[in-house]
Amino acid sequence: MGRRSRSRRLQQQQQQQRPGSAEDGAEDGGKRSGAGWEGGYPEIVKENKLFEHYYQELKIVPEGEWDQFMEALREPLPATLRITGYKRYPEELAWHTNLSRKILRKSPQLEKFHQFLVSETESGNISRQEAVSMIPPLLLNAHPHHKILDMCAAPGSKTTQLIEMLHADMSVPFPEGFVIANDVDNKRCYLLVHQAKRLSSPCIMVVNHDASCIPRLQMDVNGKKEILFYDRILCDVPCSGDGTMRKNIDVWKKWSTLNSLQLHGLQLRIATRGAEQLVEGGRMVYSTCSLNPIEDEAVIASLLEKSEGALELADVSSELPGLKWMPGLTQWKVMTKDGQWFAAWDDVPHSRHTQIRPTMFPPKDPEKSQAMHLERCLRILPHHQNTGGFFVAVLVKKSSMPWNKRPPKLQGESAEPRGPVQPGPADPMGRSVSHPLELESKPAAGISDTEATERAENLENNENKKDGVCGPPPSKKMKLFGFKEDPFVFIPEDDPLFPPIQKFYALGPSFPKMNLLTRTVEGKRRQLYMVSKELRNVLLNNSERVKVINTGVKVWCRNNSGEEFDCAFRLAQEGIYTLYPFINSRIVTVSMEDVKILLTQENPFFRKLSSEAYGQVKDMAKGSVVLKYEPDPTKPDTLQCPIVLCGWRGKASIRTFVPKNERLHYLRMMGLEVLAEKKKEGAVPTSESAASPGAPEDKAGAEQGAE
Repeated sequence: MGRRSRSRRLQQQQQQQRPGSAEDGAEDGGKRSGAGWEGGYPEIVKENKLFEHYYQELKIVPEGEWDQFMEALREPLPATLRITGYKRYPEELAWHTNLSRKILRKSPQLEKFHQFLVSETESGNISRQEAVSMIPPLLLNAHPHHKILDMCAAPGSKTTQLIEMLHADMSVPFPEGFVIANDVDNKRCYLLVHQAKRLSSPCIMVVNHDASCIPRLQMDVNGKKEILFYDRILCDVPCSGDGTMRKNIDVWKKWSTLNSLQLHGLQLRIATRGAEQLVEGGRMVYSTCSLNPIEDEAVIASLLEKSEGALELADVSSELPGLKWMPGLTQWKVMTKDGQWFAAWDDVPHSRHTQIRPTMFPPKDPEKSQAMHLERCLRILPHHQNTGGFFVAVLVKKSSMPWNKRPPKLQGESAEPRGPVQPGPADPMGRSVSHPLELESKPAAGISDTEATERAENLENNENKKDGVCGPPPSKKMKLFGFKEDPFVFIPEDDPLFPPIQKFYALGPSFPKMNLLTRTVEGKRRQLYMVSKELRNVLLNNSERVKVINTGVKVWCRNNSGEEFDCAFRLAQEGIYTLYPFINSRIVTVSMEDVKILLTQENPFFRKLSSEAYGQVKDMAKGSVVLKYEPDPTKPDTLQCPIVLCGWRGKASIRTFVPKNERLHYLRMMGLEVLAEKKKEGAVPTSESAASPGAPEDKAGAEQGAE
């Protein structure tokens, strides 16, 4: 207990020290401390005179609405949730309650509902996400073919939204697009992995880098190495988080303008890096959960100014018709932490130049300011729709950034400055973050000698590596502390491991076996994963430049006694929807009653199934099977969505390999609730390892249940 308590206390201290971000995240895993008003803090007076003075002076709230604004900030934030958008549910995909998160967790009357929320969230069917946090992915307007970068992604609720957009058509197992989700915090990357895994997508990769200098990646395009430019970029930057006062009550006493002044430079560097990696015609959404123009309009104005027309603010006023928002500010002032105001950079004394920067002020030139259309930014105020405070700006890239348009340099020519670099305090940990602006490589433009050398070195490194092995960067390049990651190893085309799998499941010729990978260079491979061909391309071409934490979806697991069967690998439930379109054998069509029996009984004998299902399994060889339920449109009272489950055909019985929460989900959809009955005879067990140790005919399958 001592070690656990110390670890928990250290974690809380780290969270409190880390500035906020626009992501509200999972219920207890946001980018700031998830405790807030419901977390056991001593009573905090919800007043801060400097906060009120600052925002009244800036006039961010319409005339006559200040009291409503402050009253809303003092009320607990209502709980909201989002239903996974691609799983064929009704159109009402986001729900807002009038209950706080504390009431949901603590009220005895709502215990069953809270258990339902926890279970469905773990299954990936629900995401518990603040309402305003859902806005940036919606305005990103992502489609299944888009290459997407989420620059500051943890804990991942926005990332899951983006994954849902990729899989808008569930009949396509491998969309052309992908999501690369990045976070600077190594530990929080694993929270991000957990969130993303709930959606079981082969099109997500989690990486660990400082977003302000995230590496530029390459892809192989028709045999040539080309720079990867993203179609969509989500730039949800670390922020002071004063829009989250309703759930993070400690912001009331800790608020000052110092956080905004310190974060402005980092936010601008991250946004600039995102703009560099955006494809021409692409869309980038910049967002914060701060109301402060130093973190909001000032960053956007500075980015637009130095882009020299390469970027433009999009008018998205009609894209979310139900949303109430205030237009962005066009004029604002800068205030120090002790309350001193400055209206222009020229007024700032030299002694303040390390704290206050020119980019924090509005553009001097009225014409230039008007051409920026800062009013197109969206500022969401808490009292307008009972939400948190938020800021969003949507940028479209018209051409390359100006410092990326230089002609190629001759060999030996001295290096020139690579464009404007924003000085000032650095990242949330107080470190100075450099900003290496790389030259964009386009067919019509040359490349610098630095990048040409870099390409040659990468090509040489890749050729020296084992075929299909994508390891982590060398240790000398790993500047962040964290867990050591195993390499990604793609299964060679002639690997003897694959033909038995292909034969056993009668995989179709279109099955992309080159996309299969493991995390083991040597020794027995226990898990097989799949990625899309586009992510395979990214992995193979960038293993030395990017720190990959996780990617792909698990599709097969090795049986402990696999040699006894025709195939040593059983199907994994998390990857079944990816695999199912390619499987042509060992599919058992089951009725709704069969599904109920399979999900509520440990090892039902074949005879307990319907005659149709019994006829299919009785002559089947032992091993992994697919259990498929197809809805009957002529029976509208029955479940009208298809279900695909992984099962195991034993000697005389059959069982499912489905995690507990997913089991409960399917049973709920069929009108059964088993939480209160789980201790009764024959009820569903509380873990995935459902087989009884006393069932020797199914021992080989049962041993795999706990994996």
